[in-house]
Amino acid sequence: MNTPGRARLSLTALLAAHTVSRTGNVVTLFAIPFLVLETGGGPVQVGIAAAAATAPVVLGAPLGGVLVDRIGYLRSSVSSDVVSGATIALVPVLAALTGLPFPALLALVFLGGLLDTPGETARRVLLPDLSTEARIPLERSVGFLDGATRTATLTGAPLAALLVASLGAFPALLVTAAAFALSAIITGLLVRPPAPTADAGADAGSYWTDLRDGLCFVRDDRLLRPLIVLVLVTNTLDAARGGTLLPLYASQELAGPASLGIIAGAFGGAALLGSVVFGFIAHRLPRRVPFVMCYTLVAGSSLGPALGLDTPWLLGVFILSGLAAGAINPIIGAVELERIPPHLRARVLGLITAGAWAGMPLGGLLGGFAANSFGLTATFTAAFVIYITATLTPLRGGPWKLMERTGGPAIDDHGKAPDWISRSCRRFSPDRWRPDHSWSPRSIPDLPKEAATRWW
Repeated sequence: MNTPGRARLSLTALLAAHTVSRTGNVVTLFAIPFLVLETGGGPVQVGIAAAAATAPVVLGAPLGGVLVDRIGYLRSSVSSDVVSGATIALVPVLAALTGLPFPALLALVFLGGLLDTPGETARRVLLPDLSTEARIPLERSVGFLDGATRTATLTGAPLAALLVASLGAFPALLVTAAAFALSAIITGLLVRPPAPTADAGADAGSYWTDLRDGLCFVRDDRLLRPLIVLVLVTNTLDAARGGTLLPLYASQELAGPASLGIIAGAFGGAALLGSVVFGFIAHRLPRRVPFVMCYTLVAGSSLGPALGLDTPWLLGVFILSGLAAGAINPIIGAVELERIPPHLRARVLGLITAGAWAGMPLGGLLGGFAANSFGLTATFTAAFVIYITATLTPLRGGPWKLMERTGGPAIDDHGKAPDWISRSCRRFSPDRWRPDHSWSPRSIPDLPKEAATRWW
């Protein structure tokens, strides 16, 4: 058991390591296209390399979650950074020593990104126990982690541009490898998880049985199913807007890339501010209504271009949308971490991530096709209507009412954590736990409930 001060130090180190690791990912994604061009590749090769860099997110999230639950969260976070850093470092090293064929580059880029999402999942799963011991509301910790992610995105792109312009793409990847090594060192030396988290990997089932258990939990949870669908729809629309529609709008209606950069930067900065500020007040508020309100304001980022607004007006719209966007992930993250049993968190969060990201590769393609077929104004209008329709569904009630806390805030103002179990986790209720704390899909009537609830 950590003291509150020691737990806060661990939480701060975890956030710092996450920021450094994510910054390394951003630099990698930025440098790879220029590396391909430096070695004589063309647009097709750049596109293939970009796909090789992003595909591991969808594959690594569900498949790596089981491994995270098995080997432990701290070890998973450190191992992820070590493997990613070593793999990325091989790219410039092999290129300098023996030359690097394009297929070998694709393989290294793919392997380098395969463990990124499991490592991030491991850091996220460490939040509940560290937050409890640090006497910090879970929404605030999730908001800080989301803010760290946004900080890495905001600072990583300019840093990558500076590194590639001044040193070249290959040296930039060596800096990325050093960033992963620094993240691993910070996590390994300064993060001290509570004892239950350290033993999270003690699981007797096979890999595929564990993965099936995660799938069963997502399938049977009344709230997670519609939540994944909602985020899938909005992420797909966000990818279409940010990856295709806004660049086209900036080129045709605004002052080109400069206007797009200003708008995107304002949105990112506002989202970072929203994540941090909302994290301080989220535990005092209900969840469902602010969730809907914030999502509705984010839809304004499609309404503004649909109305033909110019840069100054769009800047105001995107600042407001960014502030609202920053408040969404703290709510989603807290709900997910509260509902998922501790020993299933990594594999279930991996499956949720894969589901939420599944439509993003298609978003830009669909956006470009729709803009070419129906025009930008009609496409932005349709995106706004679909977005607003999807984000208003939680107001219908039903399973969405389960977003609210059933036992008060995750941690109240006096640092006390509730001792409630989510009502929808009936498949994983106490009468289905073995005395050794492993889960069985069949009910065990003679299991003492006192022993079963120790995990909670």
